[in-house]
Amino acid sequence: MTDKAYVAGVGMVPFQKPGKSESYDVMATAATRSALADAGLDYDKVQQAYVGYVYGDSTCGQRALYHVGMTGIPVVNVNNNCSTGSSALFLARQAVESHAVDCALALGFEQMQPGAIGAMFHDRISPFAAFDKETDELVGSAEIPLALRYFGGAGKAHMDEFGTPLETFAKIRAKASRHAAKNPVALFRQEVTAEDVMAAQVVWPGVMTKLMACPPTCGAAAAIICSKEFADKHGLDSSVRIAAQAMTTDGPETFEAHDMREVVGFSMAKNAADQVYETAGIGPEDVDVVELHDCFAHNELITYEALGLCGRGEAAKFVDDGDNTYGGKYVTNPSGGLLSKGHPLGATGLAQCTELVQQLRGQADARQVDGARLALQHNLGLGGACVTTLYEKA
Repeated sequence: MTDKAYVAGVGMVPFQKPGKSESYDVMATAATRSALADAGLDYDKVQQAYVGYVYGDSTCGQRALYHVGMTGIPVVNVNNNCSTGSSALFLARQAVESHAVDCALALGFEQMQPGAIGAMFHDRISPFAAFDKETDELVGSAEIPLALRYFGGAGKAHMDEFGTPLETFAKIRAKASRHAAKNPVALFRQEVTAEDVMAAQVVWPGVMTKLMACPPTCGAAAAIICSKEFADKHGLDSSVRIAAQAMTTDGPETFEAHDMREVVGFSMAKNAADQVYETAGIGPEDVDVVELHDCFAHNELITYEALGLCGRGEAAKFVDDGDNTYGGKYVTNPSGGLLSKGHPLGATGLAQCTELVQQLRGQADARQVDGARLALQHNLGLGGACVTTLYEKA
């Protein structure tokens, strides 16, 4: 039986458009110092660091942390696509719960370029080769960028099976903007209506407009993870603990189901959530606030069902009833999510962590979810990995 890990400090920098941000190491340094200040801890007390980023050379983690201090601790660089930040968190939590260390840092950052995400290496087989082949067979439309075909194809599969209207995805994006308007570190803080989203540039007729996709973003976020004993010894905040966490990768259904929802990780996400619920001894109905991976409005919709927030085929009604926002069953993405807060790949998981810790501490200001005691995080990367984390107000 392992002890629980506690989140003693969190921090992040405001997210920016590519070309508008500081260098990755400057952003990462600022996020780390912010988390240390939030915890009230000196860097020399940190015993290990797990540093996540997708687009960068090896040992960028060291480059970033050497600005904070050169203490000789192990620094592990982590790359797991869009779930990179929460993969770093997963490793830091494991290190603490296994008693390998008493205190670990999880840090994530990304300095992105404008435009659609593309391959960086063209002289070797892509890790997405099987995903691309399945997408070509199920979706076609080779003229559309692959990321749009992945998640737009998943949304289209939901539309085809359940008659989900395109307007539902527009409502999800509009909800994200309302939440982000209250978040000072979000990239896009201007509110848009569902009508605005529907009237935006069409990137896939009948399936997606431009506003239904998250933008490339630069940013950094960090968390200090420690044991209860360490927190007590150093006078740190131990009001939020990680009650359960699971990481999953793809199963056979990803390709055998011939369903774009499986290609983008529906069962991977469901399996991770089910493990978390079982470990914590709760059900989805017990959760108060959720930060989930809304890289596209379409993925938010299918993730409602994967996490058990509503039944299969019920996501459109879930949105129409307002059960995804304040006053409904769950407040999803109070930060504005990836759609409005932005999505710097390596930082996203730790930005989600930051939001949920602030929610459980009662520090979310205008975004505060009243009485929040259980917070669920879902962070997914194609290729693939999904990390689901349950935070509990201790």
